[in-house]
Amino acid sequence: MLEDAFNDVYMKFKLHFYRGIFERLKTRESSLSASEAYAVEVIFALGEPTVRRFADFMQCSFPNASYKINTLIRKGYINKVRSTVDKREYHLVVTKKFWQYYAINQNYLTTIMQRIRERFTAEETKQLEHMLQIISDELMPESNVVL
Repeated sequence: MLEDAFNDVYMKFKLHFYRGIFERLKTRESSLSASEAYAVEVIFALGEPTVRRFADFMQCSFPNASYKINTLIRKGYINKVRSTVDKREYHLVVTKKFWQYYAINQNYLTTIMQRIRERFTAEETKQLEHMLQIISDELMPESNVVL
């Protein structure tokens, strides 16, 4: 069944990522709590959001968002960069330290993409890419964020 197959793939991506996070927590390689890891992932996914946009997306208060952001800044995962358009606003930008942390996800994704290209024909791979693009652009309107 389509639902089961999709859920299996989604779950395996999540589990691989979570295992990587918790391995780093266990070995103290990462100074992020699970909650902070999710927050920095959201900041990355939103593409340099303002503090307000982050708070709105997370559906939390501005002070709560600011606290989380300041913790991530102190730990070196993000920086606040003053907007060139509105000097009162700051954008949240991930750092090199974030990219090292994010490699857990990216390396696995690269491996899976390589396996897809080896297993399927170029035409099948193109069709999969087309279908995923439609799913992202059209079938997930409640998750529309600029990526």
